[in-house]
Amino acid sequence: MSIAIARDVLLWCIVINYGVLIVWFLFFMLAHDWMYQLHGRWFHLSVEQFDALHYAGMALYKIGILLLNLVPYIALRLVGRVDG
Repeated sequence: MSIAIARDVLLWCIVINYGVLIVWFLFFMLAHDWMYQLHGRWFHLSVEQFDALHYAGMALYKIGILLLNLVPYIALRLVGRVDG
């Protein structure tokens, strides 16, 4: 696989992952009560625990995107600039 293909793959991974994060955030903000009721059937959580878990989950997901997609993408862009 060439560096250009790897860069393109990482760029699409960033776009897709941020799309998932935005959809998660929108569901959390606009359908909070529905999500809480749905998850409340399986887990006994207070609203504060539910909010904290989702906030932490979104933060970890975002850190994962940054470390596993964005940083390698930037590194490959820099390597391509030095070589090319």
